[in-house]
Amino acid sequence: MAKTIPFSGNTQAARARAAKAMLLPLPRDTAEGLALQVHLALDALRRGKGSVSAAQTVTQAMLLVAFIVEAGYGTLTSEALRTADALSAACFERGRATGEWMLDRAGYDVFAAIVTVYDFQLQKAPMWAITEASDRLDRFTAGEPYHAVNRKRA
Repeated sequence: MAKTIPFSGNTQAARARAAKAMLLPLPRDTAEGLALQVHLALDALRRGKGSVSAAQTVTQAMLLVAFIVEAGYGTLTSEALRTADALSAACFERGRATGEWMLDRAGYDVFAAIVTVYDFQLQKAPMWAITEASDRLDRFTAGEPYHAVNRKRA
């Protein structure tokens, strides 16, 4: 019979391990899986073979990038964010009206730059920054206040 790994029954030790894990980046396979979803969605929109799901995926990535940048990881200008937001709105408008979900070359280039930042963030940002950004995205999607929570800094 296999032996279990002895962990301290101390909840304080468990909290300390969890806190340390939040300082580390995502595991590589998780980061690569998340990035792949966004890359596939962006490519489908570039080829004119997108869907509402693909448009939602790249828009969510854009918002996550912005939130993670606010946490101090990566760079994204406010102009690039405004441009991407307008392009996303146009993509949704066109998709709903015509059933054609796509980004033109200029739109693709804007989102490709944002996805590059997203790739960097998934590889380098600590898990707490990504988790916080994901929570903010969930609140944003639900129509709730989504501004950053003030964190205690050591």
